[in-house]
Amino acid sequence: MLKQILILFYLLLLALQPMAQQNCTEPGQTPVSAIPVCGSEPFTIITPTYCGITNIPVPCAGGFSYQNTNPNFFRMACYSSGTLGFLITPSVATANYDWQLFDITSRNPFDIFTNPDAFVACNWSGEPGETGASDDGTALIVCAGSGMNTYSKMPQVVQGRTYLLMVANQSASGGSYQLTLTGGTASITDAVDPKMDYAMMSCDGQKITLRLNKKIVCSSIAADGSDFSLSNGTAIISAAAADCSSPFGSDSIFIRLAQPLPNGNYTLRINNGTDNNTLVDVCNKNIAAGQTLAFSVSDQQRTYADEAVIFSCAPGYVRVGFNRPIRCGSLLADGSQFNITGPQSVTVIAAEALNCGPSLLSNEVILRFATAVNLAGMYEIRLNPAGSNGSTLLDECGIAPINSSAIPYFTSSNPVSARFSFIKNETCKGSEFLFAHDGANAVNNWSWIFGNTGTSNLQYPAYSFTAGGQHLVQLAVSNGACTDTIRQTLNSIQTVKAAFETDALVCPGDTLTFKNNSTGSIDRWEWNFGNGSTSTLPLPRNFQYGPVPAETLYPITLVAYNNALNCSDTARQLVRVLNSCIIAVPTAFTPNGDGLNDFLYPLNTERAEQTRFSVYNRSGQLVFHSTDRSGKWDGKVNGKGQDAGVYVWIFSYTTAQSKQPVFLKGTTLLIR
Repeated sequence: MLKQILILFYLLLLALQPMAQQNCTEPGQTPVSAIPVCGSEPFTIITPTYCGITNIPVPCAGGFSYQNTNPNFFRMACYSSGTLGFLITPSVATANYDWQLFDITSRNPFDIFTNPDAFVACNWSGEPGETGASDDGTALIVCAGSGMNTYSKMPQVVQGRTYLLMVANQSASGGSYQLTLTGGTASITDAVDPKMDYAMMSCDGQKITLRLNKKIVCSSIAADGSDFSLSNGTAIISAAAADCSSPFGSDSIFIRLAQPLPNGNYTLRINNGTDNNTLVDVCNKNIAAGQTLAFSVSDQQRTYADEAVIFSCAPGYVRVGFNRPIRCGSLLADGSQFNITGPQSVTVIAAEALNCGPSLLSNEVILRFATAVNLAGMYEIRLNPAGSNGSTLLDECGIAPINSSAIPYFTSSNPVSARFSFIKNETCKGSEFLFAHDGANAVNNWSWIFGNTGTSNLQYPAYSFTAGGQHLVQLAVSNGACTDTIRQTLNSIQTVKAAFETDALVCPGDTLTFKNNSTGSIDRWEWNFGNGSTSTLPLPRNFQYGPVPAETLYPITLVAYNNALNCSDTARQLVRVLNSCIIAVPTAFTPNGDGLNDFLYPLNTERAEQTRFSVYNRSGQLVFHSTDRSGKWDGKVNGKGQDAGVYVWIFSYTTAQSKQPVFLKGTTLLIR
């Protein structure tokens, strides 16, 4: 019964594990909760476990599943174009970390699981230890497998674009690693310092809405409002970010006062709060203590739309910002309270207030279009006096917003296409491709990847593949606003290379065997065997050299041709032909130092293996022994010449071809 319970418990664990892997709730475990990275300061990450089972599109051959196993995601913005270098150093040397870099500019971060165009670079080597993108890498794409380089080439990143780095822990265990951004020429540090931009008073006079020039980290805001003070001494009782859903923080802060402010002019001052800091952005830049902002409170403050932001090249929606909050309940969902004009007819079909929260107020509205805007130009946004049901949009004070003199607008760019053309030239050195992109719609940036062997930033690059087969070519283009990526597999011929194998040693009457190892597109063969014999077969058969009076070296030559390309390559090899392969031991020798028959040894042992040669005197004593095929007896023992007379020898060996053992025995006469 206990055994059955244990089996049931084990099966339950197996069933629950995939569910646990999907529970990615810690910061940095999903693309949306990615950890913001800014600057080159190294930081240590504790790797999560049992998280991530989603496939990742990777430009590698099939047969392997690439997944976000136990991931950490890091989000970074590029402020100066160049190369991105980084190192991932595990705390345990045997840990195996993989990574992939994505371009998520104007994309939903979750697109990385479905859209291969977000790919920038990767390293999925099966080897453990340190990995990253550095000068030690030679390719942007390193696929799965043992023996693969753990370093990839540093990718090019572009100013104004946003990137997502995924680090996967294939060891499926805890631990930590240090991520260090180093070695590249790009900058991911924002050079703009945060500052207060403008402030507005609420209808009841007790809440200041402060707008900043950039997002600041929400945790740097002191909840008691001590980061701020007013020139007239009115007490500030609290401060809170308007929206902390972004990993980079919020650019709006609500400051609550102890009592209403009367009409007049005021100054808002930044202080070091009770949390011992002012306001800090994700790059650790702070607003200097003492910075001030002037603002006015009057009965004449009106609400108007002052900002329009699009998030993609061919936008299907626009985010409209207001200088003061509007009532979420007064916004019609069909978007009929807004009108958009521009080079292309745009119909607003839906409107949604963002981050209404408990206050039911919002400074931002999303307007969705019936069709995407594909025509470049400037588009104006105006408020209609009333929507489809006659109701008017209202601000927090219950007053209808006005169209300001500065009508909000957005500028759309023409979408771009990465489709390219090429001319293929087959040469003796492989296949040369002349690539071209038309540069339409103001494309001014090209990023080519040629398999795992080369890159280019030219509009019309040329590249040669010396290895035959299929090669993946990728092109990413941009006009500064729009991007597109395309991949295409191209076939190239293999360079003509002549190569062959044959026996290096031949006995009289032996048939020579050949193995043709030539590669490439070959349509003609020429063999020359060095004795006047030739062949045009890919693999000659039954070739024999005739008897020779003495050992002879014959040069064998193979020339492989591609007649269509007028290409050829030559391989050569020397073959040693023996005049005899009969193994024998001389019946006499004369070790007198005259250079003739001074040594006793087996003759013609070139094709013998595992040799053992022993010599005995008439008393049966061993006087010489050698397992070296070239070992010879000089007629001495311990430097002393032995007496003339008859000696017994024994020679055993294994034949090189048949691997059969052979045992020989005989006598020889030592003559003095």
